[in-house]
Amino acid sequence: MPPNLQPLAPPYIRAIAPYLPGKPITELAREMGLQPENIVKLASNENPLGISPKAEEAMQFALLDTARYPDGNCFALRDAVSKKFALAPDQLVFGNGSNDILELAARAYLVPGTEAIYSQHAFAVYALVTQAIGATGVVVPALDFGHDLSAMLAAITAKTRMIFIANPNNPTGTLLDKQALLAFLRAVPKNIVVVLDEAYDEYLPAARKSESLSWLAEFNNLIISRTFSKAYGLAGLRVGFGVAAIAVADMLNRVRQPFNVNSIAQAAAVASLADDDFVARTYALNQAGMLQITQGLGELGLSFIPSFGNFVSFHIENGAGIYQKLLQHGVIVRPVANYEMPDYLRVSIGLFAENARFLAALKEIIEEAK
Repeated sequence: MPPNLQPLAPPYIRAIAPYLPGKPITELAREMGLQPENIVKLASNENPLGISPKAEEAMQFALLDTARYPDGNCFALRDAVSKKFALAPDQLVFGNGSNDILELAARAYLVPGTEAIYSQHAFAVYALVTQAIGATGVVVPALDFGHDLSAMLAAITAKTRMIFIANPNNPTGTLLDKQALLAFLRAVPKNIVVVLDEAYDEYLPAARKSESLSWLAEFNNLIISRTFSKAYGLAGLRVGFGVAAIAVADMLNRVRQPFNVNSIAQAAAVASLADDDFVARTYALNQAGMLQITQGLGELGLSFIPSFGNFVSFHIENGAGIYQKLLQHGVIVRPVANYEMPDYLRVSIGLFAENARFLAALKEIIEEAK
């Protein structure tokens, strides 16, 4: 028999439970014998409008040069992001999705024996990148499904090197008050890095939008991560960026893989930044769809967590069983039992017809169980 090489990996690697993504349409089609075009996927917080026409045109042009390595410094994208958000180019770090930024932060600042703090019910990747380094994750109990900032401050020890905060939070959709978050940052010791994950910022109304980029002048221990996977619709291309003090961005760039953002993704992201109309249509569709789904859940007698993202988590008994029944109806949502929410399911906001299909299937399942 070949030797068992698993023991050669460090114990903290062997203990990792791999991230489970939302079920793909093609997989469900194979499992259930369904036609892919008859399946509705509302599981992964993707943009139901697809991508910007400007991004599609840019991608087609970029295809002509795929025999060449991409620009490892993301010059055009760096220029576009810095101008869009009034940032210094050297403050930026680009990644293979914002998940890459989270991992770069962990690799740059965590080592075995140190601790990272994150909230219960927060994005699973925080725990994964912490454990992959061999650092210790400290989970702070949630407050109304969101971050308990006071408890997170109380959890700081001499071993704390990093704090992860998702705002809005995934999978619960909760949003922190801006002044409370600013006060928290001022209370965190300056030798602790705070990673502020703002993947869903484009879905916030103007009055609730983040002001974190302006806070960078005050906090050189702050890293902000953003993504093109959600409102910009580029989930399949994997491109995101981090913003930090120049010295901090330099540390992340030292551990970043060369050519980690492909040329097609870079071109699409540049074009997407120039299409404000597409983002505005995305926001409007999400607002209408959120109302459609939450009203529908209310009519079915189901409670939900008010959300500021492009998804909503709702309470339903036997969440795992209901998830399976929805699959049989050709509707994919996201179980969140691994977030310590076994009686909740998360549904992404889709097109009007997709939302209606989900609500109709859920109503039929509930009525069959009576």
